[in-house]
Amino acid sequence: MNKGMLGLGQLRSLAGEGTVDTVLVAMTDMQGRLQGKRCSARYFLDEVVDHATEACNYLLAVDVDMNTVDGYAISSWETGYGDFVLRPDLTTLRRVPWHEGTALVLCDIERVEGGEVTASPRQVLRRQLARLAERDLAAFVGTELEFIVFDDTYEQAWRGGYRDLRPANQYNVDYSMLGTGRLEPLLRRIRNDMTGAGMYVESAKGECNPGQHEIAFRFDEALRTCDNHSIYKTGAKEIAAQEGRSLTFMAKYNEREGNSCHIHLSLRGTDGTPVLAEDPALMRHFIAGQLACLRELTYFLAPNINSYKRFAPGSFAPTAVAWGADNRTCALRVVGHGPSLRVENRVPGGDVNPYLAVAAVIAAGLHGIDNELPLEDEFTGNAYHSDKATVPTTLREAAALLADSKVAREAFGEDVVEHYLNAARVELTAFDAAVTDWERQRGFERL
Repeated sequence: MNKGMLGLGQLRSLAGEGTVDTVLVAMTDMQGRLQGKRCSARYFLDEVVDHATEACNYLLAVDVDMNTVDGYAISSWETGYGDFVLRPDLTTLRRVPWHEGTALVLCDIERVEGGEVTASPRQVLRRQLARLAERDLAAFVGTELEFIVFDDTYEQAWRGGYRDLRPANQYNVDYSMLGTGRLEPLLRRIRNDMTGAGMYVESAKGECNPGQHEIAFRFDEALRTCDNHSIYKTGAKEIAAQEGRSLTFMAKYNEREGNSCHIHLSLRGTDGTPVLAEDPALMRHFIAGQLACLRELTYFLAPNINSYKRFAPGSFAPTAVAWGADNRTCALRVVGHGPSLRVENRVPGGDVNPYLAVAAVIAAGLHGIDNELPLEDEFTGNAYHSDKATVPTTLREAAALLADSKVAREAFGEDVVEHYLNAARVELTAFDAAVTDWERQRGFERL
């Protein structure tokens, strides 16, 4: 068992001696955030382990501001905003070093009357992993999350309307040891606390935008990687707040480089065989499926209005639906050698829900494998200047493509697609009604 992970017996011992007094019982919502309850360790052990707990089912039917919105079949005023069941997955039980005396467990979501909640992100991914398992395949995934650190607290940022924030570095610190050294107390604490929460940290490096950094984690089974991803995002924000700073994973904070979340995925057989490396035909079909479905599944890779601001030429965020060997100008980059051979999807930003994104990558790859799609020649050169089709440029375009996607409806189910199409409509309606700083600056006096 990794350092920081807990068995039920260990938790009982820690709770008995008073070392752990709180268990966070959490689910991941549509926005990729942890939601749930802080339970006493005694209550968790006495009741929740065997009988689960409940939460309002609006947690999968609200916008980012937790506003109740219309259009969801799963939850509404008409259905009374009832509960669903949070069923702890005890394989995710772990210490939370950045909170005293605290452990955490992630949950699967069930209906009170029985049965899974198919639109929950964790279940969406489980369904695609089950489809892989039917073909004696398993997905291994690594996600690379970038973030920007500010010297302002979250409260200062809020009160200032998120304007004039002070980035923790003043210039491009990509790969700079000096630049990461300036933030090493914060970065080191995040790394060590994530290790103490059961994660395998690889490294930290600076990035291009002032104050921008990345902490990389070892690849793992797909579900575990996505669980760790969600816990890490919450934990990094909480640690930054404890240190008097703030950080953001939003896809495009300003006009400079955005925060990416590159997804690396490889397939293994049930015997551990690195399938992509040892079955070139299957790998070609897998990549061909990615290309064929990329545009229609982009919503699951870029779920917010802001997500689409990243896709700019020369930004290291992709615009062209193309693949290349170790070519960072393409949406799909094939990288690694031998057993480490894998496909990197460069479309997602730091705001992505990892469960939905990985599920989309798997669904696209299975479409290519099942239909034995032929793979076009790799792209060489600068894909920003190619005549290739491009990723959608707006959320509205991505939602329309998803609505027409037969692949999505067959892979995820009609109910799941309609659920997330409504989420897109909610986001678009909110944005269309907003008056932005850009509009005020241009129009207050001069128009």
